[in-house]
Amino acid sequence: MEKTSSSNKTRTLVLVGRTSNGKSATGNSVLGRKAFKSRASCSGVTGVCELHRTIIRDGPIINVIDTPGLFAGTDSAIKEIVKCIDMAKDGIHAILVVFSIRTRFSKEEQATFLSLQALFGHKIVDYMIVVFTGGDELEENDETLDDYIGHECPQPLKDILILCGNRKVLFDNKTKDEEKRLGQVQQLLSLVNMIISQNGGRPYTNELFIELKDNQQKVIDSMKGYSKEEMLEIKIQMQQKYDDEQKQITNMVELKLKEETTNLLKKLEEERVARLEAEENYMPIQIT
Repeated sequence: MEKTSSSNKTRTLVLVGRTSNGKSATGNSVLGRKAFKSRASCSGVTGVCELHRTIIRDGPIINVIDTPGLFAGTDSAIKEIVKCIDMAKDGIHAILVVFSIRTRFSKEEQATFLSLQALFGHKIVDYMIVVFTGGDELEENDETLDDYIGHECPQPLKDILILCGNRKVLFDNKTKDEEKRLGQVQQLLSLVNMIISQNGGRPYTNELFIELKDNQQKVIDSMKGYSKEEMLEIKIQMQQKYDDEQKQITNMVELKLKEETTNLLKKLEEERVARLEAEENYMPIQIT
């Protein structure tokens, strides 16, 4: 993993989470414009990984990668996981795990978080920030994010927060107040800078794609002295080799994801059954 300075003026953020939690709307809030398609929908809008960027005044360039429901288990979703990693081959400075205070925390979301760890290693939590959407609803109820976490947040979500170093931020993606939007973005970027500092200035990088990128660069460096026709032929061959290697990685991710998802869902179901049995065994004791 190549070390980069924490003062580097580019930040790459990846949005992940369940469909309809507000990933795209959060991305638009960070960008300050409607770059990603976003609307209230059970089926979701984002079907492929997309990257848009903005420049923060007196601040860094922000690359924002929006993702579909990456852990839907479909072939297209698996390809998008690989595409997301490839789009961020220079490194991910923070993964924004998006939850909505409007919807009940689900087994799917818990499995998604655990699958991220299984696919990318336990160190991935060192780059995670939990983003809660629905800030307008809490504001209407005169509640703070800490109020919500203290009274309504389920224990599995609290456990995720602990693993993520309690890095969290609340977003109101409906606000028309530009000062409020900028305040949310600055709070998020402060957490991103904290992550960069805590990880020694190193963004998260995937070793598979680092190797692919290095191989490409070596070929490019060796092309000096070739004619334009020869260089074109080499580039075509290099692209074909890269595409083939990507397919191999996609197959590897697919197998690992299916295995991990099956194991995780089985484990979660076993825990649910055990909890229900424990509750049933406890009730008679209370009655007698």
